[in-house]
Amino acid sequence: MGATGILYDPLFLEHTTGTGHPETPRRLTHIVHTLQEKGLWNQVEHPAVPPADRSVLERIHPRDYISHIETACISGQPFVDTPDCAIGYDSYSVALAAAGATVEGVRLILEGSLTNGMVLTRPPGHHAEIHQAMGFCFFNNIALAARYALDEWQLNRIVILDFDVHHGNGTQHIFETDSRVLYISTHQYPFYPGTGTKEETGLGDGLGTTRNFPLPGGTRDDVFLDIYQNSVPDLVARFQPELILLSAGFDAHQLDPLGGLKISTEAFATISTLFQAWADEWCQGRLLSVLEGGYHWEALADSVACHVEALIRSENT
Repeated sequence: MGATGILYDPLFLEHTTGTGHPETPRRLTHIVHTLQEKGLWNQVEHPAVPPADRSVLERIHPRDYISHIETACISGQPFVDTPDCAIGYDSYSVALAAAGATVEGVRLILEGSLTNGMVLTRPPGHHAEIHQAMGFCFFNNIALAARYALDEWQLNRIVILDFDVHHGNGTQHIFETDSRVLYISTHQYPFYPGTGTKEETGLGDGLGTTRNFPLPGGTRDDVFLDIYQNSVPDLVARFQPELILLSAGFDAHQLDPLGGLKISTEAFATISTLFQAWADEWCQGRLLSVLEGGYHWEALADSVACHVEALIRSENT
């Protein structure tokens, strides 16, 4: 059995978004500094992030879309598809590396080199549609990792838990017809991107494998935790996952400038412990967390530290 790992590459800092954009490299530098300051950085493995190529992306995204993103970046455009998707010259290379690191995290867990881990990705991914960049996202990191596990490891039951303040429209749409992936999301609603109602439960063969828990602005810990303590466990238990993936957005935090929920750092610690307990019960601890949102630097870093601590604590029990 492996250890807990953090996959991080300084290249992720090279995705430049311009002055005033909330999705800034400072998010990651604060996280890394806080993990080091709290002594957590040295308690985990740090696997090398191998170079990725376009084939990683082609499991989900069409070649013409991938070329569209690459061309936009190297041609000096300020954004791609929507104004919130700000780009710099190196943004395509960074987004490719982030997707590759997420897939590598799944590979290391499934081969047994790691038990669990977190990928400190930039840019995030859960809003990215098959052929559309949106919401700071270009390629859908967590969907690419799930598809890799389905295709290359022949897994049949993957749970994706998304607790970002924004609904993961891209992830939901990619897997809404696939009965092998159970997508569960808590998010503010009504809010960007406008998807994620309770009535969205999947399509075709995937009917019933999408479960949304929309929350009104101002929701606090009690309602948020009640969902994860009393509603979600039965969904996970009935599905009996072989792998758990987390879209780990911390912008539901009460201090976050973009979100309108009022969730505490302590609540993130609580759900992190729950997630790992479910992984321990159903899939030999196999869990990979993938960073999504979170834009109050200190709150983000402290929440990630509690999150990582829960993963380490599981490995030591």
